[in-house]
Amino acid sequence: MKKYSPINLQKVTPYPIRKRKNKVDVKAFAQVPRKEDGFGAFLDSLPRILAAGDFLKVVEAIVEARRRGRPVLLAMGGHVIKCGLAPLLIDLMERGILTAIAMNGSASIHDYEISFQGSSSEDVAEELKTGRFGMADETGRGIHAALSKGAKEGWGYGESLGRYILSRETPFREYSVLAAAAEKEIPATVHVSIGADIIHMHPAMDGAVTGEATFRDFKIFCSVVADLGQGGVFLNVGSAVLMPEVFLKAVSIARNLGHNLTDFVTVNFDMIQHYRPRENVVRRPTLGCGQGYAITGHHEIMIPLLARAIVERLK
Repeated sequence: MKKYSPINLQKVTPYPIRKRKNKVDVKAFAQVPRKEDGFGAFLDSLPRILAAGDFLKVVEAIVEARRRGRPVLLAMGGHVIKCGLAPLLIDLMERGILTAIAMNGSASIHDYEISFQGSSSEDVAEELKTGRFGMADETGRGIHAALSKGAKEGWGYGESLGRYILSRETPFREYSVLAAAAEKEIPATVHVSIGADIIHMHPAMDGAVTGEATFRDFKIFCSVVADLGQGGVFLNVGSAVLMPEVFLKAVSIARNLGHNLTDFVTVNFDMIQHYRPRENVVRRPTLGCGQGYAITGHHEIMIPLLARAIVERLK
């Protein structure tokens, strides 16, 4: 075996610290806001370092996009609705900040249930033992009725459900993102994987109608994504698989058809960072032609913070 002696550190060559490039400077440090100052001062007090710096860049990207008339598309998973964030998303639509909405099937189910009974989210573990999990009649029957009616009108999944909620004048419709989008004629698309949602177990399930509705929404979604170039922003909030996959395909279609999908911003907001959102939202679509950000935190904290920051900056 080779014998090793302690290395001689006396021969190491140091250099002056003033010649070193540093990543942290006091100019970027947090400031202590005064209690009498408003939310804008709080934003200004954040450190321009790591996630705080990225968060502020995301806010500025969204603000700049709307000032320039560029689209801001927010895609979401079901947890966003379950966290009680619908009023904030609706407000952002009313202010003209969110120009399009996309969601997976579970988000649309929670949105619909909340619209007619003001509550959602069953105890899966408890109901699974009894064979009653996902078997609520009104949810499946109502959504499939909406899709059937929408199919006759040539509407997609999101528009069909939003218009159905409005037409029924459900008691809690002011909390429905889809209803608000339908009322304001904002694109709202729903992207489902058949077999993944509770309503696919309902006796009224029609695979042809469901497939056609979500396929129409996919094509609408592709049109919105194709318009993101030159300053648009895409936000993925809480969808770990479905929306990142749909987004990646939409990006490919847009570029295949010759759309100039460059100089845009993508953001993934989630409680933990998963592989697909990191690759399909943050990295791959923007490689060499845009900027991607990953912001980690609970939706019920980060989205209210984001919404208030955008409104404050737009003032």
